[in-house]
This record gives sequence, C-alpha cells and structure tokens, in this order.
Amino acid sequence: MNIGLVAHDGKKKLMQNFCVAYRQILGKHTIYATGTTGRLIEEAAGLTVHKYLSGHLGGEQQMAAQIEHGEMDLVIFLRDPENKNPHETDLKSVIRLCDVYNIPLATNLASAELLLTSLSR
Repeated sequence: MNIGLVAHDGKKKLMQNFCVAYRQILGKHTIYATGTTGRLIEEAAGLTVHKYLSGHLGGEQQMAAQIEHGEMDLVIFLRDPENKNPHETDLKSVIRLCDVYNIPLATNLASAELLLTSLSR
C-alpha cells in the first residue's frame, strides 16, 4: 500500500514517535511524506520515505495529485487545529480529495493507530 504522511509543525514530533512505534507495520508499505516530515521520519524511525517538496513549497499539492491519480491508499495527516497554517487551502485539498476518492484518512493519533493496526491483521 502507498501511505501518505503529513504533519503540521506542532505535530511533527508526534509523527516521529508514531512512526517509531509503528515502524514494523509502516516498513511493509511504501511511505510518502512532505519534505520536512519525511526527513524527520527517516531520521527517527529509519524508514525509507519518498519525499515530496516541503508543504509550503507544494508538497501537499504533490500528494493531492497522487490521490487524484489513484496512487495513494491511505493518508495520515496529523494536523494542529489550534494553529492556522498559511497554506491551509492546500491542506484542505488533501482532506477533500480523500473524501472524494474514498481514501482512508486519519487526522489524529487515535484514528491513525486504528488504521495502521488494521493493516497488520
């Protein structure tokens, strides 16, 4: 499966910890992430990550295109609803496209854990 990972700045450490905890499951799949998030995941969890551009440089748009082309199977987007993001439109596009194309989407730690543990069954 192709799994997309995105994390707002305030959730990047949480994403690193999540990927370390679920390294065994994630390692069996192809991981895509926005630039900074991908680099941090590689460093923390030792996973191979196909990195897009950083989010503010168009990384979310690249992920959105992959969703539109049927090349993404699951997205985990740890978002920080308390902080406004300057490229919020691109981020909302990823969420909207997951709904349009029926792609499972987790936007918090609890739903992300449920999605990944279901992959291990």
